[in-house]
Amino acid sequence: MLCDVCGKNPATVHLTEIIEGKIIEVHLCEDCAKKKTEEFHKQFNIADFLSELVDIDSLDKITLSELSCPNCGLSYEEFKNKGRLGCAECYSAFKDKLTPLLRKIHGSLRHRGKVPKLEMRKELSREERIKELKQHLERAVRLEEYEEAARIRDEIKQLEAEKTKKNKRSNKRSNKK
Repeated sequence: MLCDVCGKNPATVHLTEIIEGKIIEVHLCEDCAKKKTEEFHKQFNIADFLSELVDIDSLDKITLSELSCPNCGLSYEEFKNKGRLGCAECYSAFKDKLTPLLRKIHGSLRHRGKVPKLEMRKELSREERIKELKQHLERAVRLEEYEEAARIRDEIKQLEAEKTKKNKRSNKRSNKK
């Protein structure tokens, strides 16, 4: 497949956008993708965009500099400057500010794009569960809830064993091909 822009080079970057239920696909070569990215960054500064969307007066008594994630310590001010959250907990910590922002950017709070195949969703779900359990384990140990910590540790081991077993099966199948 050739690049949609120059029509000369093979397309290596494939973008899919869904707008009001219509799927728009663009296929670009590496050079055209770089040019488009450079143009996009010149036109679009995430920090300026976020600061325009944020209504600073709506934070009641908490100032933006005091608002931060309890898990990773990222401040809302840092998020505005970088345009990236530090961890999954940031979504909860900044929920009041992110909800209107996401609604404005995406037009919705629900995911409307493609989803991975069932097998991949199961694997992602297992990974997310392990990550979540590790956080709970740290908390249980910190609070000296050792019986709960042992139960969580065992559940993590079981999930990791399932993951390892599945990976071995996948490797055997790919080696046979």
